[in-house]
Amino acid sequence: MKPYLSLIALPTLLALAACGNNEPEVVGGGPADPMADQLNNAAPVELPPMVKKSKTYRCKDSSLVYVDYMSDDKTVMLRTEKEGVATKLTADETGTTFKADGGWSLTGPEAEVTVEMPGKGSQSCKA
Repeated sequence: MKPYLSLIALPTLLALAACGNNEPEVVGGGPADPMADQLNNAAPVELPPMVKKSKTYRCKDSSLVYVDYMSDDKTVMLRTEKEGVATKLTADETGTTFKADGGWSLTGPEAEVTVEMPGKGSQSCKA
């Protein structure tokens, strides 16, 4: 009985396949985006810099300073505790002093830097 069912079903399936439409059905696009023009004319987005390298410095008063050098070479993130809150210091040009409001600064090559922090003054630190 099963072979007869498949023989009967085959012509029915072929008939249904012949009636199919090859063109896809287009569904309405919905309401227009009110910000489409603004988004198309917007300036390109600049991503924030990534951490390029991290260094730990031992200062003259035996304290540690943790510095993350960023990929734009104009930004460092300075922390006084390993898991502490970072202070963002920026430089106007590559190779100049990194500064932040409140008396923060970092100067020097990566092997030995001079760090100035509020309440601690200026001190030399080595990697």
